[in-house]
Amino acid sequence: MAVARRLFKPEQYRAVDYNHIPTAVFSLPNIGTVGLTEEEAKKAGHEVQVFESRFRPMKLSLTDNQERTLMKLVVDANTDRVLGCHMVGPDAGEIVQSLAIALKAGATKQIFDDTIGVHPTAAEEFVTMRTAVR
Repeated sequence: MAVARRLFKPEQYRAVDYNHIPTAVFSLPNIGTVGLTEEEAKKAGHEVQVFESRFRPMKLSLTDNQERTLMKLVVDANTDRVLGCHMVGPDAGEIVQSLAIALKAGATKQIFDDTIGVHPTAAEEFVTMRTAVR
């Protein structure tokens, strides 16, 4: 869209913001990521808090499938701003796509905490992580 606007409707062109572009790998399990990793955040000078959740998705509880999910939030300890969201597990690409909006909007961990999750979904884990693991 940016190229089309620049070429055909220059009056509507806006520069592309390359921050917070979500990325997904549609492997088994899926991988989804948006924002800074823990290491990138530290290198950029942030004091980092990390929140993690590891679990077996409820939708697999009546099956023999032992696949597990990992979710991680990287948060600036001083501003409470969420710097990165990362996931390995079913539907990671779909879930991280929505979280990219929150990161672009500058969401804080408190906003995540104040959000009521849809139960039972894997995505609700991103709004129920309460204790930093580091």
